This record gives sequence, C-alpha cells and structure tokens, in this order.
Amino acid sequence: MDGDLSMFPLVPIESHSDLHRFSPEATALPRFKLQANLYSLLQRCCSMKQLKQLQAQLTSHGLLSDTLTLSTLIAFCSLTRSGDLIHGRQLFDRVAFPNRFMYNTLIRGYSNSDTRMESFVLLRRMIAQGFLPNNFTFPFVLKSIAEKSTLEASFVLHSMIIKTGFASQVVVMNALLHVYVVSGHVCRAHKLFDEIPQKSIVSWNSMIDGYSQKGDCRSAFELFGVMRGLDLEPDEFTLASLLSVCAQSRNLELGRALHHLIVMNRVDNDLIVNNALIDLYGKCGEPVLAQACFDRMPVRNVVSWTSLFQGYAKNGLLDLARSCFEQMRERSVVSWNAMMDCYICSDQCQEALLLYERMKISGILPDEVTLINVLSACSQIGNLVIGKITHEYIVQNFTNPSLILLNSIIDMYAKCGHLDVALSLFDMIEKKNVVSWNVIIGALAVHGNALDAIELFRRMRGYGFSPDGITFVGVLSACSHGGLLELGHHYFEAMDVVYNVRHEIEHYACMVDLFGRRGYIGRAIEFIIRMPMKPDVVIWGALLGACRIHGDLRTGLQVMKQLLELEVYSSGLFVLLSNLFCEMQRREDVMKVRKLMNEGGVKKVEGRSLIEIGGKIHEFLVEDFRHESSSNIYFLMDQLTDHLMSLVSFSNSLETLLLTEE
Repeated sequence: MDGDLSMFPLVPIESHSDLHRFSPEATALPRFKLQANLYSLLQRCCSMKQLKQLQAQLTSHGLLSDTLTLSTLIAFCSLTRSGDLIHGRQLFDRVAFPNRFMYNTLIRGYSNSDTRMESFVLLRRMIAQGFLPNNFTFPFVLKSIAEKSTLEASFVLHSMIIKTGFASQVVVMNALLHVYVVSGHVCRAHKLFDEIPQKSIVSWNSMIDGYSQKGDCRSAFELFGVMRGLDLEPDEFTLASLLSVCAQSRNLELGRALHHLIVMNRVDNDLIVNNALIDLYGKCGEPVLAQACFDRMPVRNVVSWTSLFQGYAKNGLLDLARSCFEQMRERSVVSWNAMMDCYICSDQCQEALLLYERMKISGILPDEVTLINVLSACSQIGNLVIGKITHEYIVQNFTNPSLILLNSIIDMYAKCGHLDVALSLFDMIEKKNVVSWNVIIGALAVHGNALDAIELFRRMRGYGFSPDGITFVGVLSACSHGGLLELGHHYFEAMDVVYNVRHEIEHYACMVDLFGRRGYIGRAIEFIIRMPMKPDVVIWGALLGACRIHGDLRTGLQVMKQLLELEVYSSGLFVLLSNLFCEMQRREDVMKVRKLMNEGGVKKVEGRSLIEIGGKIHEFLVEDFRHESSSNIYFLMDQLTDHLMSLVSFSNSLETLLLTEE
C-alpha cells in the first residue's frame, strides 16, 4: 500500500445518476460485490460533492472502515485539485489504525498547502504509532520545511534519514540538500553534497544554485568545472543558475563566455536559459544585447517580458521599460510588481501608485509584494492617505500577514510622521526580527528621539537579538541627531570588538556627521584620514554640511576640491557650498558656483511640497502651474502675502510710535 496515488486512477463519473444506484434494497447484494461497485464509483469521482455522496453510501452500508476505500477517499481529498485537505484530515483522524500510505498521502497534501509544517507533525505521529518513514515520506516533509527554512527541523530529519538507512537514496538526499541550500547554509550543504555516493544532475544543480543564491561566482563555476570534468552535461537549470550568479556579480565577461558555450551546445532555444540571458545583459548594463536575446526567442513568456523591461529600467531607460510593459499581452501580478518597483527605484513613486490603481482596475489582486511596494512608495513621498488605505486593506484581507509586510507598515507610519502609531504597531508584533527593531530604531533616530532609540537598542539586546550593520546605522544616526558624541564613539568602537559587526562606509559617515554637528571639524578630518577605505560623496557631503553649519569656509573649499577631483557633480553639494558662501556674504563666489553648475550641466533638484485635502494628495513645485486651480492658488497666496506685509508695516509703525513716545 506504500506509494503514490497513481495506482488508483481517478476516472470521471459518466452519469450523475450512477451515484444513486445504491438504494436500500441494494443491501441484498453480496457485500464484496456492493463494495466493489462503490469503490469503482469512488475511483471515478471528480468533485467533493460526489465524494461526500459516495461517502454517505459507504457509511450507510457499513463499508467505510475498509482500508483501501479510506485510503482512496483521503488521497482524493489530499492530492486532487478539487479535493478538500481539511475533510481528508477529518477522515484520517477518525481512522483507528491508519497505515503508512494514508500518512504519506496526507503528508504530501500538506506539503502543497499553506499549513506545510503540519506534515512534520504528522511524521512525528507516524513514528510514534510504529510506522517507519520511507522514500515517499522524506522528500515531501523536507519540501515542507524548505518552504519555511526551518533549520532545526532539518537537523532532526537529517538524523532520521541516517538512522533509517535512507542516506543512500539520492532522491531523499537531494531533498535534504535543497533544504540546506534554501536555508542559506551552503557550507553544510556542500558537506552533505560530498557525502552523496551517487550524485544526480539534481544534486549538482542544487549545489551550484546554492552558491548562485549567495552570489559566490567563483565557487559556482569551480563546481561547474568539476562537473564538466566528470563528463556530466549541464541542463537548462545548471546554466540558468550560472547565468544568474554572473548577473548578480555583474561579471559580463564570464557571462558572455557561458553564452558562447550555450550556443555551441545548442541550448539557446530553451526558454529558461534565454530568460536568464536577458536578465544577465540587463543587469550588466547591456540592454541592447538583452533585446537581441529577446528578439531571437522562438517562445516567450511573462518572465521574458518582465526581465526585458527590468533591464531597461536598471539602465535608466524607464520610458522604454514602460513601453515594453505596455506591449505585454498578458501581465501577471509579478509583472505589475516589477514595473512598480522600477518606478520606486527611479524615485517616481507617484507613478508607481498610479500603476497600482490601474492594476486593481484591471482585476489583478495585489499580493504581499505589491503591498510592500505601495507602502514603500507612500513612505518615500509621505502619502499617508494611501498608506492608511493599504493598511486597512491588509487588515481586511490578510489573516496572517508576513513579518516583512508588518515591518513595511511600521516603516510607512514612521516615515509619514506618525511615530506613535509605528511604535504601537511595533509593540503588537509578537515575533519580531532584527528588521523590526532596525525599522523602529531608525525611525526614532530620524525623529530626533535619540535617547529612546538607544533605550530600544538596549531592549533589543536584552531580548537576545544580535544587531547588524543597519542597526548601528540607526544607533549612530540617533547619537548624531542627539549630539551624543561619547556614546556614539563608544558604539562605533564596540561594533567589531563586542558585536562582531564590520565597519562599513555608512558607519564612518555617521561618525563624520556626529563630529561635524558638534563642531569638531578637525577631529572629523582626522577620522576621515584614518578610514580604511576611500571617502565617498556621502562622507564629504557630511563634512561640507558641518562646514556650512559652523561657517568654516576654508575647510569647505578644500572639501569641494576633493569632490571635484572625484568628478562628483551633485546638485545638493553645490547648493551646500553656495549657501556657505551666501551666509559668509560672498556674493561673487555664489555667482561663481552657479556658473560652475551651469557649465557642468548640474541642475538643482526641484523642491516639492505635498498637501492633503479631502483625502487627496496634491503636489507642487516652484512656479508650478500644472494644478487645475493654480491661478486661484497664486491669487490667494498674493493676497496672503500682501496681508502679511501690511501687518509687518503696521507693526513697524507701531513700534516706531511707541519708541517716540518713550
């Protein structure tokens, strides 16, 4: 009885009347013939309604206790598209002595459901009842825990596999290898890979994919070289993983060499490989080559189109990306999400939100990635209206939202100025992760609540969470905004010594900003000189900002010279220098900076204002006439300005009169 459902072919019932052939008089038939007829109908079921009617017939004739019949009922509920896993579990729980086939069938059903970890619970129950798992049991339980990346459960299963003698089964070992790869434990996966006696192409692909996911191009290709040395031919999944790691590492040269191998081996007509090639050239700054690969494809799918327009967007060709998106005949939710992400990464969040509205009109239901994109866009432009609506939609439609989505909601409220709501939601999350703490610590830092941010960091440590680099960006930023020089220096020094977190350039920028805000520009310069990496535009920008605050023109000019040598022509930096000259009453130098900006083609980023009226966001630029009511708005502004000027004039006259009387 161990095995798959294939031994019980489900042939559709030809006539609905077949279900009612068994009247009470049918009990006169011999029991074995009655059971055979009912079982024949059961095999031909194609809906839960038919199955439940047959189940009622089986129950009324006292035939439901038959092992073969029960197994088929449970298999239909667990493994067919029209089945009902909950009903199957209810049937299973009523079986006094379930067999291994029933366990395996239900475990497989759970491995494809939203309650995957229940398969692990069933495995434990199966062993407790004296049934040993077999080569049909382990792969589906391993699939379940791989989806949840549950490393502790994988250790237990690994031990079971060895004890039960299935370590020699390549299918079982490949499933375990996949768990370690998905969990990110590539070293452990490679150790297991070496222990597999007879590796299949799936074994090699899993290991190469593990290094690909880590972005370890060298290890992936070294393993590929060993594989080729053993005369094993790569398949489309091997080549796709290798192209993916080339794309991640932006290794165009190696990617092109692999493309040549693909053409030589005549695998260039494969859909998966071609999609990976489009992604490679798009990410490596070659959108023309990506388009050429796309044009040569005999068959394309949604992934092909999505990879192409993402490649255009990554290279700043957003109009071409949108044009490509509009040409798609069919768009999945992934396509909409990708186009929204392109706009968000290009700082066109309003366009992303408009696309979201159009997506809903088209009838595509948003998934968690969609909503994370929407919340991110709202965070960047401060659109609390759509942010709140999105939050309400999540509450109404997601019974168990992911932690990533919950963190995005907190981040949205914090960046839209509602820190109290963000803190309240943070406290409501039962199972927080490091990202949850990072979001709220960063929010407190930005809002100037330095001591609260430090206290939250201490709470985080008290709960056993290990801080990462982003945590310390928030902590150091809080110290900078709060002027906590000694505390900031303490945490910077403790990063690698106490917390084993490497210093990155972002942490050095926070310290330069901290020294600069307190007026210790000399110490900030010394700190920059001692940096193990070259200072970037953020470092010099922080120092230039400090020079402006404290009126240090000499150092400011030296900083600008460094920036010009780096060929950094940021409008923000030029504006800082211009403001520094302006505050020092050096008008001629202000004009020189503006001339330099014009000659270098540097344009000042236009300031934007957003205002919410009646639940709608209105955006304004300087001298902006796009708004439908712009003439009325400017007229009212002029009236308000005249009114304020008259108040100032009246105040000055009154002050003069009072002084004269005195």
